[in-house]
Amino acid sequence: MRHHPSGYFRRACSRMGPARAAAVLALTMLAACAGPVEVRQVSLVRSYNDARHTTLQGHGPGADTRIVLRRHGLDGLWDRHPDRAIAALRQQAGAGHGDELPDILFALAELSYRQGLRHHRAEDFLAAAIYAYAFLQPGQAGGPDPYDPRFRQAADFYNLGLTAAFPAPVAIVAQRRALPFGDIELAADPAQLHWHRRMLEGFRPTATLAVSGMPNVYHTPGLGEALTALGRPEDSAPATAQAQDTAHDGKLFEVTSRLRIPANMMLDLDDPRSQVLGGHLHGRLVVHVMDESRDTPVPPAYDQTAARAISLQETALWTKEYRGFFDGTTYDGTQPRLVAMTPHRPGNMPVVFIHGTASSPYRWAGMVNDLLEDRNIRDHFDFWFFSYATSNPIPYSAWQLRRAITQAVDSLGGTQADPALGHITLVGHSQGGLLARMLVINPGDRLWNGTAGRPLSTFRLNPRTRQLIVDTMFPTPMPEIERVVFIATPQHGSYLAGMSLAQLVGRMTSLPWRVTETAREIVTGAGDSTHPDNRMPRLGSVYAMSPRSPFMRTLPTIPIMPDVHTHSIIPVCGAGDPLSHADDGVVSYESAHIPGVESELVVRHSEHSTQSNPFTIAEVQRILLLQLARNPATAARAMPVQAAIR
Repeated sequence: MRHHPSGYFRRACSRMGPARAAAVLALTMLAACAGPVEVRQVSLVRSYNDARHTTLQGHGPGADTRIVLRRHGLDGLWDRHPDRAIAALRQQAGAGHGDELPDILFALAELSYRQGLRHHRAEDFLAAAIYAYAFLQPGQAGGPDPYDPRFRQAADFYNLGLTAAFPAPVAIVAQRRALPFGDIELAADPAQLHWHRRMLEGFRPTATLAVSGMPNVYHTPGLGEALTALGRPEDSAPATAQAQDTAHDGKLFEVTSRLRIPANMMLDLDDPRSQVLGGHLHGRLVVHVMDESRDTPVPPAYDQTAARAISLQETALWTKEYRGFFDGTTYDGTQPRLVAMTPHRPGNMPVVFIHGTASSPYRWAGMVNDLLEDRNIRDHFDFWFFSYATSNPIPYSAWQLRRAITQAVDSLGGTQADPALGHITLVGHSQGGLLARMLVINPGDRLWNGTAGRPLSTFRLNPRTRQLIVDTMFPTPMPEIERVVFIATPQHGSYLAGMSLAQLVGRMTSLPWRVTETAREIVTGAGDSTHPDNRMPRLGSVYAMSPRSPFMRTLPTIPIMPDVHTHSIIPVCGAGDPLSHADDGVVSYESAHIPGVESELVVRHSEHSTQSNPFTIAEVQRILLLQLARNPATAARAMPVQAAIR
């Protein structure tokens, strides 16, 4: 049985007093007269999230696009038939007045992007990018106010739309692509793929890559699809084959073909707002490379850290760090020892990074990633990385480094062709610092006599063996080296290297045949090879770095050349108080400290592997900027890559 509301109200009032019934009646009437507009207080977070609700986050259309749909009577149609709603809105854009065209273009970009996410259709993503480009009108008058939130959103629709429309492998060639409303003819100039006498290939998008293992992940904001590319030497085999071929040709220096280059692809259209409403569009694909991009009205977007991380992942040479320590022949004549990240640009000063024991060049990744974010460093320095078998004798590895640097400088025309090649900075970590020191001293016969205990002239040796000893134990300073940075370097030996466990590990390592044969000849050439106590000398780096070794007792007594600028970065565990008892777990402060350096930074609360410590990186950055400030002439000679190519 149903009851009429008015009857119910009368019966309720009969059970109340007159005053109470009147109050209830008044409240009921007020509720019935409440207006449709309501204002309520929300939190700052809620306010921001409501304003930024967008398809980019995987939601439905944002508030601005919903306004356009409602004003054109298409809100319900969008919910029922999205493709028909987009077609209707596009038709109304052609018939509408100019003031509302930007609003419609933005809405079309977001709605097309939503359809791309929903159906995974490349043509929808491409349409979203084109609509967003027409809304932005980059480089032209009449674009949106940069304070308009839609400005950044439209840039993201453009960038991510291109990423979805041009997945890996990205083919930057002339092509015709379908659109939901027609098609677009895309031109692509093949000449833009030539970079520093290399052919750019293997383009791979980076927008959907998540990088871990790098403390800082850097992006360069701008327009376009962020990519990475491989630079294959022109008129040669593909990049992977080229890398394998050079592994056996005796080269000590090469520009790597395996490191990926941060790149970008833009889709440009002339008069985009007129074109976008037609059925047959014309555009062009334009490639940019990060190191050639100067300040432009339309900056390209890059994911530079992602490019560097992919390089590390694809080469994975850190897996050979311990093999390179135990097997001294790993790098003996089979791998280029000095690798440049990018081709040399005239006027750029080389920085050579030298890793430590049981390590690899990739331990510099965090530092290099941060240093390259400094535009002055990126534009005026070339980064080279030295690889070597870290169990080999230190003088032998230093000789290899010397030969590699000499070959690199000569292959680039020498210091007369480019004076910047005469302003090299060495950055050595741990044992790498000892290799660097061997290149900036002039010991005469002191190092040999102190290590061998007798003059070289007293040994009966064949000419080849004698020459190797002269090359390794009688070094001369390299005039091209202007500055050395020692990081956690055991200048007076490592107490860890003197421990019995380290000595046991040292015995497990192998040495190159040339080194072992030289050692045998030294023993037999000493004239007392029949003596029962005459054994093979301990030549490996572990023995040499022991504070008790003759080599380590002699090397610190030989001064560094006075015209070489030196800096020390010394990590210590904890607060390092007092410094006289501090160490980094491998090297004590007293061993790493040397007098006479231009600067010494003690990095507290840091262990031996301090390359990624922010204070260590900041100090290397300061030193490189100091090097740049003291060589203004080379800075003036530095030029963009394209100019260097010509």
